[in-house]
Amino acid sequence: MARVLSLLRPQPFMVHVGRRKNIVCKMSMDSRARKVFAAAVDAVQPDTVVRQSVERKEDSVVISGQKFTLEHNLHLVGFGKAVLGMAAEAERILGDHLVKGVVSVPHGIQQTLQQHGKNHLLLKENSRIRVMEGAKHNLPDIDAQDAAEGIKQLASELTENDLLLVLISGGGSALIPAPIPPISLQEKQDVTRKLAGAGATIQELNTVRRALSVLKGGGLAHCAHRAQVVSLILSDVIGDPLDMIASGPTVWSEVWPEEVWSILEQYKLLSCLPASVREVLGRPMPRWRENKGESNTSGRVLNTVIGSNGTALNQAGRRARELGFRPVVLAPGVCGDVRAVSRLYGLLARFACSSEEPPPEVVAELLRLGPEVGVESWDLCRTMQVLGEGRTEGWGSSCLLAGGEPTVELTGKGRGGRNQELALRVGLELRDLGLPPDGPVFLSGGTDGQDGPTEAAGAITDGGLYEEARAQGLDIDSVLTNNDSYTFFTRLSAGRRLLVPGLTCTNVMDVHMLLIPPIPFKIT
Repeated sequence: MARVLSLLRPQPFMVHVGRRKNIVCKMSMDSRARKVFAAAVDAVQPDTVVRQSVERKEDSVVISGQKFTLEHNLHLVGFGKAVLGMAAEAERILGDHLVKGVVSVPHGIQQTLQQHGKNHLLLKENSRIRVMEGAKHNLPDIDAQDAAEGIKQLASELTENDLLLVLISGGGSALIPAPIPPISLQEKQDVTRKLAGAGATIQELNTVRRALSVLKGGGLAHCAHRAQVVSLILSDVIGDPLDMIASGPTVWSEVWPEEVWSILEQYKLLSCLPASVREVLGRPMPRWRENKGESNTSGRVLNTVIGSNGTALNQAGRRARELGFRPVVLAPGVCGDVRAVSRLYGLLARFACSSEEPPPEVVAELLRLGPEVGVESWDLCRTMQVLGEGRTEGWGSSCLLAGGEPTVELTGKGRGGRNQELALRVGLELRDLGLPPDGPVFLSGGTDGQDGPTEAAGAITDGGLYEEARAQGLDIDSVLTNNDSYTFFTRLSAGRRLLVPGLTCTNVMDVHMLLIPPIPFKIT
């Protein structure tokens, strides 16, 4: 610990040199936070990420450094909440070589995009791509199953001369439900629902899902094994694991019956398995090897992540710099209980806002909390060192950025989401650190524009939240117990702290932002 603390102590000679002139910005801290968040969302718009990742060169296309020949041999499939806009841009770039396509998208999305004036994310009337809507309320349904069958059929008919472009974004798993016959969609849902209710991890759920699915776990790539497959992926999962995003339909994944049976036994579900599930799990595995040894399609599959939380944070950092802040990216994978996450941000605010060297106990608690919420100790040390230098060298304002998906323990039936509850809790942590522009500001927002079942993406808060709520007779303890953060922020000062960007057409998890004002420093 002493070694870590010595790393964070400012060096004496740095106090007198390296001072930079602060950038003066008349815009409020609140307004600048909103603009930085907007830049993060703009960076991962579905058409933008496709346009930046697909380079057309006459009768060929270059993707992730690899060149593919176009000979009127292009087919397209896609599934996910952002896929319609991705498909529209892909067709604009490659449409003259497109034969046909099928995309599975959320129920009502075309009408919603029209209502919000997002026509550039819609396909043209003469498009060769068939749009199939399903998964109402983000749950697999018969419409999504029909779309999955259409995607499977298209992929299975391809030849070695064909190129299949696969577009994948968050929400894709619910949009391609294709249980292995004779399992019904309802039976598969019942098994996964019981597993989730018994406390199975997401890894265990995906293992069972893949064993019962035609397309997940590399199944789509297997169906198209004769063709060249290229997947463009907009990630909504921490760390961007390819096998987890939409359950990895183009990522080779072997599923062994012993592993699946073990999971079902662990959660005491063997006695209630439908006969159809027992039949499928009793077949030889891995099932792809049944196809004349053509089991591994990896040589003919390119999976590339074209947008992620990291992409959003990088652009947010650039915009923050333009607005007078020194950007510092903490981590793109903050997770864990929202109470621990809020404490982490509260401690970082205290560390950065201290006019003197912070006490060792603050650093010690930060290093203890970090790994608990998905932040490596090295990232914390790096961040504290940069924030410490900003204080001792007179850098001016700083913008701490992070992303991820914290979790909220539901104890009530109020309205809200993890971003609004995180903002509320961080506001309490900032209580004695001063008001803007002399005190810090915190923002938490979902890049999909929707935080829980509300119209808000999140909220913005600062050290004045507690007194502001008390003056208006709002009981914060009751709000937190009932998970009613949306109602709280709606009533607090007529909702001015809510973050409501509207339909964003994308999703790369959440963006967290801590704006640190210039800190008075002492020269000794």
